[in-house]
Amino acid sequence: MTVTGIITALIVGLVIGALGRLMVPGRQNIPIWLTMLIGVGAALLGTVIARAAGLADTSGVDWTELLLQVVLAAIGVAIVAGVGGRRGVSRY
Repeated sequence: MTVTGIITALIVGLVIGALGRLMVPGRQNIPIWLTMLIGVGAALLGTVIARAAGLADTSGVDWTELLLQVVLAAIGVAIVAGVGGRRGVSRY
């Protein structure tokens, strides 16, 4: 992978992670680097699933693939924020 490919993957991961984070209601106490990591993972997993399902072979923008990636990022952010939130101070 080239340097340009790595930078592109990080930018796409940041955008996908941010969109996924916006979909999750409430406040998530996770750092931006973890959001970006979740976004990169969701983007890769979403691409694999879309290609396996035959959804990535369209002309133009693959909206279904993008939506799948954002939903996977939202699920990832919700899981990580939920697990991290349990380690915090008890409300009671």
